[in-house]
Amino acid sequence: MDNCSKKEGSFLSSFLPRDIQGWKAEEEDQSYDPQTIFDYIDGAGEVYRSYNFKELLVRHFRKKDNPEIIVDFFVMSSSKDAFGVFTHDLEGEEAGIGQGSTYQGGLLSFWKGPFFVSIYAEEETEETREVLFHLGKAVAFSIKEEGEKPDLLALLPAKYVNDKSIHYFHNHMILNYHFFVSDENILLLDQQTEAVLGAGYEKGEEFYVLVIRYPEGRKASQAYGNFTSTYMPDAVEPGLVQTEDMKWTAARIKEDLLIVIFNASSDTSAREMIEGVERKVEQK
Repeated sequence: MDNCSKKEGSFLSSFLPRDIQGWKAEEEDQSYDPQTIFDYIDGAGEVYRSYNFKELLVRHFRKKDNPEIIVDFFVMSSSKDAFGVFTHDLEGEEAGIGQGSTYQGGLLSFWKGPFFVSIYAEEETEETREVLFHLGKAVAFSIKEEGEKPDLLALLPAKYVNDKSIHYFHNHMILNYHFFVSDENILLLDQQTEAVLGAGYEKGEEFYVLVIRYPEGRKASQAYGNFTSTYMPDAVEPGLVQTEDMKWTAARIKEDLLIVIFNASSDTSAREMIEGVERKVEQK
């Protein structure tokens, strides 16, 4: 923490109250950027960097003989990235705060506009839970701007995919966290790509739908070629293979998009799902 900058008058500080229900911010805020984030969050720093965060403001709230409450207030480069970093961990109950929220075990998280907010108590009690919700609502109210979700979400098959399973991201590291594909970046993901992954069930079988948008169609074609030659060398037809677990993977390009179905229960199901995504692309 020695390398953090302290900005009492920071733009972000104006979104946070200095006291709430007896908890008070009695020290200066701490501010971090993409270069200093590891001074505060060691292991998870790369996750926030992968979502292009611009600044993090940390405020500590204390009340005598009570657990400390800490607010991590991130400003992201876009509302899509605020939504994306929120989807990185969707465990917990819906809290009804901001444009999407979760609460579990003393941790409240939500996104609104270009902001992602994490509020947590060092120990969960009935009182800290109440304060976390009051604080979360106050911060969300102070954010007047609402953001748009990534348009790629509309391409996922709503018939099957559960909202709690949807993740938006840019790079290979985040994809592998939610669904391991390969140690190598065979899909050519980077900060210029947009991707959405959704999981669903068909006839009790779990499958995954991955849609990636590349900066241009040429890059999508290159990624398709790289993926199919590496992941499905034994394809029964172009872009379709049965894997060792007897499930089916299908891949297809559509303009600047690469669509992949993982773990389909049959070749027919894989084709139907990928064609369903293609129809959604054509309807846009």
